[in-house]
Amino acid sequence: MSYRKGYYKKDGTYVQGHFVNKGSVKTKFKVDSKKGCLGILLIILHGLIGLSCTSESNCESKKCADFSNQAEAQAAFDGDKSCYSNLDRDNDNIACENGQY
Repeated sequence: MSYRKGYYKKDGTYVQGHFVNKGSVKTKFKVDSKKGCLGILLIILHGLIGLSCTSESNCESKKCADFSNQAEAQAAFDGDKSCYSNLDRDNDNIACENGQY
């Protein structure tokens, strides 16, 4: 139980405050701030993930078959190892060593 403050009516009379049971007092809007913050956090996180996935790579997607010989593939691989990492399957820094041209 809690004490409710008194108030004035429109005609100017004062109504004395009294004890009320908190269980009987109903509010129209009950906001759970934890759920609201979690929702906002999830929306922001979803937006950040969406932005990171939409960035396109400037690398060309080439395979060993796109080169006429191993020397051309090796030259491209040596020029930019991060873009042409798919040319070196076993990570020994030799591009298209299986002869799949």
